[in-house]
Amino acid sequence: MSDREAMEYDVVIVGAGPAGLSAAIRLKQLAAEQNREVNVCVLEKASEVGGHILSGAVMDPRAITELFPDWQALDAPLNAPVTEDRFLFLTESSSYQVPTMLLPGCFQNHGNYVVSLANVTRWLGQQAEALGVEIFPGFAAAEILYDEAGQVKGVATGDMGIGRDGQPTDAHQRGMELHARYTFFAEGCRGHLGKQLEQRFHLRDGADPQVYGIGLKELWEIKPEKHQSGLVIHTAGWPLQSDTYGGSFCYHLEDNMVAIGFVVGLAYSNPYLSPYEEFQRYKTHPAIRHFLEGGKRIAYGARAISAGGLQSLPKLTFPGGCLIGDDAGFLNVSRIKGSHAAIKSGMLAAEAAFSALKESTPAPNLSAYPEAFRSSWLHDELHRARNFKPWMSKGLFTGALMVGIDQIVFRGNAPWTLHHHGPDHQSLRPKQECQPIQYPKPDGVISFDRLSSVFISNTNHNEDQPIHLTLKDATVPIQVNLELYDAPEQRYCPAGVYEIVRDDNGANPRLQINSQNCVHCKTCDIKDPTQNIVWVTPEGGGGPNYPNM
Repeated sequence: MSDREAMEYDVVIVGAGPAGLSAAIRLKQLAAEQNREVNVCVLEKASEVGGHILSGAVMDPRAITELFPDWQALDAPLNAPVTEDRFLFLTESSSYQVPTMLLPGCFQNHGNYVVSLANVTRWLGQQAEALGVEIFPGFAAAEILYDEAGQVKGVATGDMGIGRDGQPTDAHQRGMELHARYTFFAEGCRGHLGKQLEQRFHLRDGADPQVYGIGLKELWEIKPEKHQSGLVIHTAGWPLQSDTYGGSFCYHLEDNMVAIGFVVGLAYSNPYLSPYEEFQRYKTHPAIRHFLEGGKRIAYGARAISAGGLQSLPKLTFPGGCLIGDDAGFLNVSRIKGSHAAIKSGMLAAEAAFSALKESTPAPNLSAYPEAFRSSWLHDELHRARNFKPWMSKGLFTGALMVGIDQIVFRGNAPWTLHHHGPDHQSLRPKQECQPIQYPKPDGVISFDRLSSVFISNTNHNEDQPIHLTLKDATVPIQVNLELYDAPEQRYCPAGVYEIVRDDNGANPRLQINSQNCVHCKTCDIKDPTQNIVWVTPEGGGGPNYPNM
């Protein structure tokens, strides 16, 4: 193969999400203020900016106001201010609303906005391009590049036109190298390259294990008489067992649109649990169903979220670059919010890089970035939220009581810090110790099957490309996962990627990987009990294409 062409930049950013775009914007703002030239490029694996963005989302405008004080005049799509908060505890047939005066501050959203984060991201992309940022959608960063000293010097995009057999096809195009003084990794949760950087530079030394949830979401257009712009509903309890971390959201946007979703912590222990089926069952609850009846489902998607908080943050910098946004894990799980944290982290990293680039020989490590984070309001916010997930992991009832004490009595400043003691993939119990869960058949009106859901996620991959869901050992899915856990990948995947298929007589089971269905949620990379499944980036432009998510 021919050598790749190379392009030179001051800063290359991997991922055009809120963190990556905010970093690019802040770099260009600072350059304009000081009449300096900073060349910035952003790579995005989706076919368009915002195409892979999925979030609830209720947005705290604090960070975007710092980035663009005039965001309202610039028509940022924050159009539905929160008008009411409701928090419900659900049983199978009834619900109990927590009085507002008893809600911890993390569940109060006055001053926030219900948004489509995909549309906010598209708007950020427009602002970035107007400032001179070069954005390349449809190009996946597939490889980290290092110089002779072992310092990160940029990334390379994946080759296009590689066949299923790994050989170049007639459509083959070699990837590009993008070299930079600093490379920012803003891939989102469980970043493919971020994971490699954590291992190579030992970024997780001294940090708690990262812990995760899977968030599943649908967008509905509901009847006008059932719609209340700015209504925010969260629930806990049914359909999950009290020992399983999780809950739901129901957010009313503008134009009779409702974002409805369900989050399940990936430390669950029963291999028969299916987060997708729990979400479909949740929608049939009387307190939720009445909003959806007579409405129409518009879109579906799923995404893993980093839920470890402050204790699980890795070291943020390494020679030649840094981690920002959910590639590091800046989500505030107690508030169920991460977009403001992603924006702020991108800004802090940009300010550190801009300052460093003034030097004739910029230092390889952006030490000013973690220093600025530690003195920022973001660190203070995550510090106050640090015990939420560890308490809630102890069960719904104990967790709710202790979170109330932590957040209301101590206001997040308790004189102790709880820790996460193990990664999520170690939590499954053997199948013989667990009760299979009988899920109701979808009715096609309120609840739906996986394949019809994947269809409306607009997911597509070029079929003649190597499977991007790789196995370290092809024998493990049958000899370990099926034998010990009844193949949990069939159930934790929200897109029907993994199937156990057998001969006509029911013998000779094998794992079939329907990679065409993959919505890039990364759950398999996180939850696989032997860590045998490794998600690698597919050809650029593949995956879901989320409208308004």
